[in-house]
Amino acid sequence: MTIQAVIATNRFGLGARPGEIAQVSNDGQAWLTRQVQGPRPLPAEIAALPGSAEVLRIYQEKRMEQQRAKRQDGDQTDAAETVKRNFAAVRQALVPIYLNQVAARYQVAVKTPESFRERLVHFWTNHFAVSADKPQVAALAATLENEAIRPNLSGSFAQLLLAVESHPAMILYLDNQASIGPNSKLAKRVARRQPDSERKLDSNENLAREILELHTLGVNGGYSQADVTAFARVLTGWSIGSARGPLAGGEAGKFFFRENAHEPGLQTVVGRRYAEDDAAQTQAVLRDLASHPATAIHLATKLVRHFVADTPPDAAVQRIRNVFVDSDGDLPTVHAALTTLAQAWEAAPAKYKSPHEFVVSAFRGMEFIPLRAQQFVAPFQLLGQRPFTPGSPAGWPDTAAQWDGPDALLKRIEWATQLGERVGANAQPLQLAANSLGATLSERTRTAIGRAASASQGVTLLLASPEFIRR
Repeated sequence: MTIQAVIATNRFGLGARPGEIAQVSNDGQAWLTRQVQGPRPLPAEIAALPGSAEVLRIYQEKRMEQQRAKRQDGDQTDAAETVKRNFAAVRQALVPIYLNQVAARYQVAVKTPESFRERLVHFWTNHFAVSADKPQVAALAATLENEAIRPNLSGSFAQLLLAVESHPAMILYLDNQASIGPNSKLAKRVARRQPDSERKLDSNENLAREILELHTLGVNGGYSQADVTAFARVLTGWSIGSARGPLAGGEAGKFFFRENAHEPGLQTVVGRRYAEDDAAQTQAVLRDLASHPATAIHLATKLVRHFVADTPPDAAVQRIRNVFVDSDGDLPTVHAALTTLAQAWEAAPAKYKSPHEFVVSAFRGMEFIPLRAQQFVAPFQLLGQRPFTPGSPAGWPDTAAQWDGPDALLKRIEWATQLGERVGANAQPLQLAANSLGATLSERTRTAIGRAASASQGVTLLLASPEFIRR
């Protein structure tokens, strides 16, 4: 079992399952390349979940139930406290959906024979981060991954970008449904009806800023505050359909362009002028941002940081940047190019596993799938990376500094001990170590596992070993 096969399954993939390293053998790069070619149907576990439109329907029904109950009870509670309580009740109703989404995601991650492809799904989900911590997005965050990212992994970055930015989860997370052009038809109508109101309708800059700063150009990508403001006005009207209320229109729960909320006129974004042309104006800006030189560098840096080292080697970044530009952002071509980087095949592991990577690789190595949805969430909660809840639109950190502290290591050992106790009775720790680590299993770790007082302790020693916690 060669070093190349171990790197293919553990550094590019999500961790080796029993027999996988031997299966890959000396064909690691070809094994990886096959995984990024062509589209794939949604995994059955994912396809069985409710989509974003259904989730939003449930969310809206629960909100209305809470509002009706408040009116019937004659509730005199402080308005802010009422909103807080209502959101808590709605979130509670969405928890079972969220748990099933998490369970489906990690069932796929543990079982898939294409773990490099699945890692790429998770990478892009983190790049386009939304958080289930926001009540409106509590059960929507996973649908962004399933509806926008999975189906577009075999297309261009421009296609992926458009799918993500028009998804209800992204629009609601960054409040673009409330972004209204100050000179739009809607704003003028409201002003006529409420001439004395001090509240003026205006564009919201959240989505525009995050697209420029995080999704495309990067923080040093050469844009200005004026570009953010102009792009925010381009994005006005970029919204979600609703069956009721003052903004009724479009298909409920699906992307909908509200023409009457769109700011009219030309806008200049990052040096280019865009004529007023309904939703096509935003589409044109997104296409240009997707092919911008700064975007190529930003994405290449993030990909190399994820697959090679916390400090991305310049040569590797330039290689991926060039492939991105030459292929017009074709994702299969860019993903395949990652497997050609010499730095990615160096024997010494340069990446410290995040809690997400650690838990998934442990489950894969043990072929362990929890029976209940809550059991999928529990280890990530313990280790500080609860699924679909990054702390900001920047996503989860991708460097060791965030995850390798003493307290974090103790929690990993705590969880590894719990898992060892669950699977240890029937486990053969040395065989599991060979299956998971192959030729990278050190003699020191092999000896420690062999001297363990029990099988469960042997499993704990394997999961806490330097070879296992790095990739």
